Amino acid sequence: MTRTDVIESLIVSSTRLTRIAAQQTGSKTPASVWRTLGILSADGAMRVGELAAASRISQPGMSKLMPGLIEDELVYRIADTADSRAWLIAISPKGERALADWRVELAEAMTPMFGDLGEEEWATLTAAAGILQSRIARKAIA
Repeated sequence: MTRTDVIESLIVSSTRLTRIAAQQTGSKTPASVWRTLGILSADGAMRVGELAAASRISQPGMSKLMPGLIEDELVYRIADTADSRAWLIAISPKGERALADWRVELAEAMTPMFGDLGEEEWATLTAAAGILQSRIARKAIA
């Protein structure tokens, strides 16, 4: 397996793992909600168009998602100091808590799948997780 193959396998496996974990929770919340909150949590407030680009959906699609997130108080609008006609979207403390709770729920849903791993396998996963986090930490998506 080449290094590119390994990276591809990590991407495909992590995407599938996330999808399976979300299905295991039984949550009906669309993935776009969690992806949007994750982007705002990691990268900070941004305009709807930037958020749409970071989330890889259309701007109208993101605009359609916003009212529900605002109504649920997961995000809020703040004036863009660079352009008084524009708004920035920021994650709220409630949104941060919801995202953190969702991530714990995902992990707990997958715990049984990993229950039979030995100490050496856990050490390998721990090292891999650290490497992945170091490569993507504070990398702006947009």
